[in-house]
Amino acid sequence: MTVIKHEEQRVGVFIDTQNLYHSAKNLYHANVNFGQVLKDVVAGRSLIRAIAYLITTESGEEKGFFEALEKVGIETKAKPLQVFGSGAKKADWDVGLAIDAIKLAPKLDAVIIVSGDGDFAPLVEYLKTNEGCQVEVAAFGKSTSNKLLEVCDDFLDLDEDPRKYLLGRGR
Repeated sequence: MTVIKHEEQRVGVFIDTQNLYHSAKNLYHANVNFGQVLKDVVAGRSLIRAIAYLITTESGEEKGFFEALEKVGIETKAKPLQVFGSGAKKADWDVGLAIDAIKLAPKLDAVIIVSGDGDFAPLVEYLKTNEGCQVEVAAFGKSTSNKLLEVCDDFLDLDEDPRKYLLGRGR
């Protein structure tokens, strides 16, 4: 399928912040340049909403990061890190991201999911089939689910030019 991108296309960007953060840390020992990712996925089209899904900690150390995202035009949605009695921790926004993408889809021509998480494959299929949206994915290819790659209309592999998409000690 040929993916068409033009300036009148209405675009929504949904960022699985934890997925990208951990991929960049594990692969490159660096942080993600979310402003550059946003610019490249939007690709000159009409940005309707860009939402980053975030986890807060008790220390509040992420406050500066939240402000940096908002400064580049990314709305933030946050919830606290869940810590269970066993010491296990859970930081998951998959359902929230999916619900927002489905709710906003009627106002969008293209939905961009910034995550390599294969759990989003059914969401991609739903948005394409039921909402008629073009669905694009951006993530680090080395840590992206093959299933997600199979179902999306277009894929921006951040591994192709990691220095462009990283802050700090990128290779």
